[in-house]
Amino acid sequence: MGFTPLAGLVMATRSGSVDPGLVLWLTAPGRLPHATVEHGLEHESGLAGMTGSADMREILTRTDPHARLARDVYIHRLAGAIAAMAATMGGLDVLAFTGGVGTNAAVVRELAVARLGFMGIELDHGRNRDAVADAEVGADGALVRVFVLRAREDLEIARQVRELLAAS
Repeated sequence: MGFTPLAGLVMATRSGSVDPGLVLWLTAPGRLPHATVEHGLEHESGLAGMTGSADMREILTRTDPHARLARDVYIHRLAGAIAAMAATMGGLDVLAFTGGVGTNAAVVRELAVARLGFMGIELDHGRNRDAVADAEVGADGALVRVFVLRAREDLEIARQVRELLAAS
C-alpha cells in the first residue's frame, strides 16, 4: 500500500496505481468533479470497472473479452510488482502467494509465475493445482521456493494489541 489503499495492484473495486496525469486530466476544469473521480477510483474501478464483477472467482470462469482483459491486467500488474520488489531486494529466495486470490486461484499463480521464470521461479503444476493454504507449490530444484500461505491478519492484529496492552 502506498499513501492510500489505491496504490499497488488492481483490486476488486479500486484502480490500483494509475498515472497521476490521468487524475489531473480527469479533474481539469470542465471535466469531472474531484469527488466523482475519487469515488470512481475507489469504488467503481479495478476488476469491477473492467468486468462488472469484483469477484475474481467469477471472472476466472468467464471467457468474454472484458474478463480476459481484467485477468490479463491483473497478471501483468502482479508479475510486474513481484519483479520490481525482487529487483529492489536483489533477488528472491521465496515467493509467497496469500490473500483471497493468492490462496485460492491456482490459475493466477500459474500465469504470474509463467512470466517470472527468468528469475528461477517455477511451479509444480500438480501441487499448484491441488494446493490449499500452507502448501509448497514450487517445482523441486527451482532456485526460488514458492508457497501458498493463509494470511492470518487476525493473528497479527491480536499480537499487536497484546504488545500495546502490555506496554500500558
